[in-house]
Amino acid sequence: MKLFERLIARAAANRRRIVLPEGLEPRNLQAADRILAEDLADIILLGNPSEVEAKARELGLENISAATVIDNKAPEAVEKYAPLFYELRKKKGITMEDARRITADELYFGCLMVKAGDADGLVSGAIHTTGDVLRAAFQVIKTSPGIDTVSGAFLMLLPEGSPYGENGIMVFADCAVVPDPDARQLAQIAVSSAETARNVAGIEPRVAILSFSTKGSAKHERVDKVIEATRIAHEMAPDLHLDGELQTDAAIVPVVASLKAPHSDIAGKADVLVFPSLEVGNIAYKLVQRLAGVEAVGPLLQGLAAPVSDLSRGCVADDIYKTIIMTANQAIKD
Repeated sequence: MKLFERLIARAAANRRRIVLPEGLEPRNLQAADRILAEDLADIILLGNPSEVEAKARELGLENISAATVIDNKAPEAVEKYAPLFYELRKKKGITMEDARRITADELYFGCLMVKAGDADGLVSGAIHTTGDVLRAAFQVIKTSPGIDTVSGAFLMLLPEGSPYGENGIMVFADCAVVPDPDARQLAQIAVSSAETARNVAGIEPRVAILSFSTKGSAKHERVDKVIEATRIAHEMAPDLHLDGELQTDAAIVPVVASLKAPHSDIAGKADVLVFPSLEVGNIAYKLVQRLAGVEAVGPLLQGLAAPVSDLSRGCVADDIYKTIIMTANQAIKD
C-alpha cells in the first residue's frame, strides 16, 4: 500500500476535526468538499456562513453543507475564546479588549479552537504567509513538552524501485523554518523529524544528522555543532536510531558507509536526513525534487503541541486535500 493510501485509510478509521481558517478561499473549499465526500475528516470552516454557502454554490460544490461553519467575527464566537487568549497572553501585557480583537482574526481563532480541544488540527496558508501562521501557532498552541523549536519536514516520495529510504519514503528536515539552528535546536529537529517519520510516514526512523564531515574526517566549528547536536539528541531520545556527523553518501549508501562509518548502526540505511542549516535543507529537497523526479510533500510543521500545517500560497486544491489528510494523521496518537 502506497503512502497516501495508508494515510487515507488511517484518517478514515480515526476521524479528526480539522479547522480551515481561510473558509472563503476557493481552493480550501474544493479540498474540503473532497475530504467530506470521501468521509476522511470533520471539517470546520471559518467565515460568514451565508458567504461560505454562496461561494460553495458558485463553485458547484455539493458536500460543504456537511462542514461546520463558524463566523469567527460573531460576538458570541469571540466571547467563547477571548478569555482563553487573554489567559495565555496577559503576562505580555494585553488587555481583554486586545484579546477580543485578536481572537476575531481567523488564524488566531482557529488556533484557539485547537488549543481549547474543539479541533484536532489546523491547515492554513493559501492566502496567509508562513510568518502569519507560525505567529498565531506559537502564541496560542505553543510547542510540545521538551521542545521549543518548530521546524518543517518534507516527505520525499521516491520513484518506484529506489534503493533509498524505507518503502520509497524519506524525511528531510529542516527545510522551511529555522535558518541557522544551534546544536540544541538541531537535536530537537532530529527528534521531531523521527516522530514525523513514525507517525505520519509510517516508517521506522533511522536518523542521520548531516555534515560535510564523517566521523572526524574534517575539523570545523560547523562540524562541532553537528557532533554536539548528535550528543544532545541521544540524551533526549536514548532509544532512537540516530547518528552524526555523517556525509550524505555515508548516510544512505551502504558501500560508502562501510568505508567511512563502519561502526554506525544507521549509516548506509538512513531514512531521515537532518540538514545542518535551512539553506542546505531547502536547496537539497528542491534539487532532489526537480532532478530526480521525487515528489516532495510538505512542509509539515513539527514541534508544536498540536498539528498546524502551513500551505504554499501557490498551492492547488489537491495540495490542500493531501495536507488535510497528513494533518489528520499527525493528530492521531496511537
